[in-house]
Amino acid sequence: MSQVKKGDVVRVHYTGRLMDGSQFDSSAGREPLEFTVGAGQMISGFDSGVVGMGVGEKKVITIEAEFAYGPRSEEAIIEFPKEHVPEDMKLEPGMQLTLRNQEGHPVPVTIIEVREDIVVMDANHFLAGKDLIFDVELMEIVGGKPLIIMP
Repeated sequence: MSQVKKGDVVRVHYTGRLMDGSQFDSSAGREPLEFTVGAGQMISGFDSGVVGMGVGEKKVITIEAEFAYGPRSEEAIIEFPKEHVPEDMKLEPGMQLTLRNQEGHPVPVTIIEVREDIVVMDANHFLAGKDLIFDVELMEIVGGKPLIIMP
């Protein structure tokens, strides 16, 4: 039986959970997730966790925060001047917005606090600093070719 190796294009079904058991994502009811193993399309712990799996195999992959979305960063806490917010926009803690960085790329943020003249936002990924658990089932090895890693 063929086993997953770096460079393979694979299709998996998955359910992602936090350590407390709460689910944050799943492919249930959708097409399987397709990606190239080792190409950097997935968080590194997920990528390396499927290596060696065979078609039809189910596996539980536990990923430490370092190999998932990394640690939370205090540098990602943004104090945004309220004067740059449209007057008719009602801001509340927990609200999610999208800002643009200097290159024009979207940056999702969550409002943590609304002060008189400042809106405090968190640009950390919502899973940053959290260990993750994935229930994974390898549905198919589509194909692929070995990846060439350049130094």
